[in-house]
Amino acid sequence: MYRDVARTPGDRTWLVSQKLRFDITVIPPRELCGEYNKTKGHYHPADPSGTGYPEIYEVLAGEAHYLIQNKDCSDIVMIAACTGDVVVVPPAYGHVTINPSRSAVLQMANIVSSRFSSNYHGYEAQNGAAYFEWIQEGFVKNPTYRSPARLRLVKAQRLVDVRDAIPDPLYNLIENRAPVLEFLNHPEKFESLFQELYP
Repeated sequence: MYRDVARTPGDRTWLVSQKLRFDITVIPPRELCGEYNKTKGHYHPADPSGTGYPEIYEVLAGEAHYLIQNKDCSDIVMIAACTGDVVVVPPAYGHVTINPSRSAVLQMANIVSSRFSSNYHGYEAQNGAAYFEWIQEGFVKNPTYRSPARLRLVKAQRLVDVRDAIPDPLYNLIENRAPVLEFLNHPEKFESLFQELYP
């Protein structure tokens, strides 16, 4: 993971002033004990209004499976995304990113608030997310969770509301000083963006 990167000093100054961070993550294709390679998983804390901080991702190359879940696991969604797709992790959802390929490198970018630190404890305590993506068996429930919701599958290409709100590649939003990125620090002002994001 390459954290807090910027193309120009001006972009960095703007990101710092907006309390935002731009990252690049590279996940090589690997088999790990029968699973696809993935991130550890984490939750975001709530902002001063009590609304959780969201995050936004763009797949730069390869494919990604974004496995998101709320804290009580009453809603669990796997979002399949390809190159050019944009995915929003809504407030109060934790997330794991999986590279579902045995040959292609996954490269992705994200923009997130710099006002908080991620919380990995919930995923550590449960030995991962509510579901594992096994190479042979597909998605299988993690036995350390009591009764997680049924996994819902969504394709990022169908998320028209996200594309309407965020029509450009992520870095263009930084170069254009796009006000839409305010939702990352003040999600309580953008409830309509998150309502039924993944129906």
